[in-house]
Amino acid sequence: MKASRQTGQTGGPDIKLEGQLLIAMPAMTDRRFQRSVIYMCAHSPEGAMGLIINQRANHITAPDLLERLGISSRNPDDEITSEVLSLSIQVGGPVETGRGFVLHSSDYFSEDSTLAIEQGVCLTATIDILKAIAQGRGPARALLALGYAGWSPGQLEIEMQANGWLHCPADPELIFDEDLENKYSRALAKMGIDLSHLVSDAGHA
Repeated sequence: MKASRQTGQTGGPDIKLEGQLLIAMPAMTDRRFQRSVIYMCAHSPEGAMGLIINQRANHITAPDLLERLGISSRNPDDEITSEVLSLSIQVGGPVETGRGFVLHSSDYFSEDSTLAIEQGVCLTATIDILKAIAQGRGPARALLALGYAGWSPGQLEIEMQANGWLHCPADPELIFDEDLENKYSRALAKMGIDLSHLVSDAGHA
């Protein structure tokens, strides 16, 4: 698992983050993760992997991506729906930025390529799900992320003990909401934390 360079919030060695939200503290110095909310897809002694869910990929649109993948929005043989053309494309993290990951509701499942995480949230990283969405056979809710955030064994635990990350339970409403700008404050609010107070406290010893 390729590592990223963050620092983290207190967490014991037995904490299980899979299916949780990882929230960057205001003092995060790595620009790639400032004010980021990460949905954790995997967390084990072998490492951890998650997708940032509140950073929009402004450099590419869904039609452009489909063209790259050979699913043409101008080809009459490809049944492209408005759902896939308006699909939100996000920056999932700094690792393997040319690779796409679809985080989605559990109403779509492929035995060969879908990972069921928890609380009705799944992850699929093959082109088949994009084809299914394009043909109106995809999940009811989905977000497409380019790249991912990864940690080597024990790295995330060390970062959490350095007080740069918070974590809380995830819920589909927050994960799939298209209002990316407010996800950070909403995730903190789930923990009963007011962002303005957190920023103020971070400035004091």
